Amino acid sequence: MKKIILLGYMGCGKSTIATNLSKKVQIPFVDLDKYIEEKTNLDIKTIFEKHGEIYFRKLEHELFLELLQSPEAFIIGLGGGTPCYANNHELLLGENRVSIYLKASIETLFERLAHHKSKRPLIAAKSDGELKEFIAKHLFDRSYYYNQAQYKVVVDGKSIQETVADIVAVLA
Repeated sequence: MKKIILLGYMGCGKSTIATNLSKKVQIPFVDLDKYIEEKTNLDIKTIFEKHGEIYFRKLEHELFLELLQSPEAFIIGLGGGTPCYANNHELLLGENRVSIYLKASIETLFERLAHHKSKRPLIAAKSDGELKEFIAKHLFDRSYYYNQAQYKVVVDGKSIQETVADIVAVLA
């Protein structure tokens, strides 16, 4: 059964878009980070603190594979870094899967993330200037991996419904 994989930088709207897309196409949404937390009974922050990033990335890769190999249809929302580690970008292509990069500009990401910094430990302590620079550097570093997706859907200046409609058009 088909897997729809949504990827992109934090703040691009993966979870919000996936939740709305799920209702529209009647395919369940699985957030990879939440799936990892359910499987380990630990939150992502605790996994990083107790076991380190290498352990987390290995676990993330294994559970991403598990979801891809499941016979059920899913919309899988990846963590922002998922495509960049353990050759996960190679898993974006393959039979019965459609990968979509939700592409947002630095400005859009900054606007979205600046208002919710406290909820994201990675950026909580950054000033606005530091945040903008952080986003720009990360996007530059990750763009190769994000661009391995089969499709790109630009989210800048669009409502949730417009973005979902763009994805539905890609899937048609």
